[in-house]
Amino acid sequence: MRMGKKKQPTYRLVAADARSPRDGRFIEIIGTYNPRTEPSEIKIDNAKAVRWLRQGAQPSDRVKKLLTVSGAWEAFESGVSVAELEAAAEAEAEAAAAADAQPVTTGAEA
Repeated sequence: MRMGKKKQPTYRLVAADARSPRDGRFIEIIGTYNPRTEPSEIKIDNAKAVRWLRQGAQPSDRVKKLLTVSGAWEAFESGVSVAELEAAAEAEAEAAAAADAQPVTTGAEA
């Protein structure tokens, strides 16, 4: 669903009946996408997205790309619960933060 002002689009990712118009009636909001920021801002509730995909929802090509970026598509294809994927992502983020916190010494400083 396209939102925003003229020439300044933002989008809502929604679950909708295929017969409803693009900006028409929808069942549930799954997330948002703002392509105008650098980098693009993607906020998707992966649990809702995977639930709809498992119920037979067919995403458009662009929405499929956004779901891939958010990790919901991987959860759907692998059959893993979203909670397990989010726990793994948090563990990766903590490990990356810990690696960034380590002081880096160069040959000139030693």
